[in-house]
Amino acid sequence: MALNRRAGLIVGLAAAWGLAGVCSGVRAAADPAAELGFPAAVAAAMQSIDPERIRAHVKFLSDDLLEGRGTGTRGGDIAATYIATQFALYGLKPAGDNGTYLQKVAFTGVLTQPGSTMSLLPAHGQPLELKLGTDYVTSNQTQTDSVDIDAPIVFIGYGIQAPEYKWDDFKGVDVKGKVVLVIVNEPPSKDPAFFKAEAMTYYGRWTYKFEEAARKGAIGALIIHRTDLASYGWPVVRSSWSNEQVYLRDDRDPKLKAASWIQLDVARQLFAAANLKLDDMMNAAGTRKFKARELPVRLEAHIVSKVRQFESYNVLGLLPGTDSGPATQAVVYSAHYDHLGIDPSMAGDNIYNGAVDNGTGCGVLLELARAYSRSAVKPPHPVLFASVTAEEKGLLGSNYLGKHLPIAAAQIALDLNFDAIPPIGVPESVNVTGAERTTFFPMVEKTSKAFGFEIQPDAEPGAGHYYRSDHFSLARAGVPAFSINTALKFAGHPPEWGKAQRDEYTAKHYHQPSDEYSADMDFASNAALAKFGFALGWEALTAQQSVGWLAGDEFEAVRLHATRGQ
Repeated sequence: MALNRRAGLIVGLAAAWGLAGVCSGVRAAADPAAELGFPAAVAAAMQSIDPERIRAHVKFLSDDLLEGRGTGTRGGDIAATYIATQFALYGLKPAGDNGTYLQKVAFTGVLTQPGSTMSLLPAHGQPLELKLGTDYVTSNQTQTDSVDIDAPIVFIGYGIQAPEYKWDDFKGVDVKGKVVLVIVNEPPSKDPAFFKAEAMTYYGRWTYKFEEAARKGAIGALIIHRTDLASYGWPVVRSSWSNEQVYLRDDRDPKLKAASWIQLDVARQLFAAANLKLDDMMNAAGTRKFKARELPVRLEAHIVSKVRQFESYNVLGLLPGTDSGPATQAVVYSAHYDHLGIDPSMAGDNIYNGAVDNGTGCGVLLELARAYSRSAVKPPHPVLFASVTAEEKGLLGSNYLGKHLPIAAAQIALDLNFDAIPPIGVPESVNVTGAERTTFFPMVEKTSKAFGFEIQPDAEPGAGHYYRSDHFSLARAGVPAFSINTALKFAGHPPEWGKAQRDEYTAKHYHQPSDEYSADMDFASNAALAKFGFALGWEALTAQQSVGWLAGDEFEAVRLHATRGQ
């Protein structure tokens, strides 16, 4: 295929970036392998992980040549070929389609065109014409060239139906053929038994809100953006939704004609047109007394889209286990390679290079693959290295992988995911949100202690980070899964410094063209987390019992179902 024909080019480019002869010239960290009881050869493999190799991968993957690694674009395909080429150099077995490293995923891309219009039509008063990108963003999930909407708007609070919390925003209202207005995130809570207090559940994610609205028969949805509730500003929404939206081609779930976000001020004007106050309505929506209501305002929209059919690829490399017979507790390492591509409507630098997000995760994944493959002592069970596509489009590549795993989900003990690891120095703390939901958490605590890492809780529990990266797709398939990242404490700095670094990245570089490689990046953090992930994976591979979800966890049932279905 065309991807394979690029392999020679990629190998040459890899050499040009210095990957063929990177030397370990950084100060060695203390070796936790002795405390963990690893064989000498395994310890040596783990310690061979080199921040400069990770740097070289990130530098190449975030180069302008790859044009932002957009899903289904030339640059995205180059990234996939590059990663597959590295897997081949390491001697990993192809785990994709037809004896290749590539698992083809069929997509439909939908790009909203400038000719699209959207207006709010109150029963009394003048229409409010909305400006695309400034006031709203939208996508036609039905994947047609154009669609017209003229429908009443129903305010349904947070748009959640959660029987386990005795919560139903749809009670007593019919939204079929209508447009729902919903608040981002979920009802405020301090009670861990009610929407897990300040930690967001999947009910708070925008993906759930669109899914549930479509299941209820709505033709459109307007999510009210609020920076404090979303954990990111409007520029992130605009940049993400101004690009092509992507859908799995074989997905038969109900779809919306207009999956949309609106600015907070637009929502304020919408409620004012209905003689209501936004703050009062949002406060009411967070109580059990709230009742959905149809507003005396209609949505009129004409959405024009450019639709294309295309394929992209998950890249899968397998290190077989030494035990004979079927896999029983394999380990998956995952990281997405896609980013946002190019925004042709933007003046100046319009390439979303994605150096941190997620060049860093790919660099870690590749260095883990190299270290495992070079170990003189091989693991007893298989290790799958998966670099997935279309994460930025809603975790679609990992969604497909979770449904088409080369190893049955019940036979996978653990997925460790790496996503957007800040290259800013030596970490003294880590974030492993979701690990506490598994039986593996005591081992995570032990391993963290051996590395000298403090496990810090999620600094932004309301942001729903657990549901925003690719490990979530594996968790939905029943695989115990979580992401590994740095927390706020770094060597030589107070926690406030780490928070300031994180906040600056989120405000100025996250999903922006400025997320670019810089020579002053310090990949010690990436290497440290790669070693930490190596150790956790080895512990799971050699444990006496496989990993599971704790009793009562939301993913326990699907894991048990998968196990019984073996």
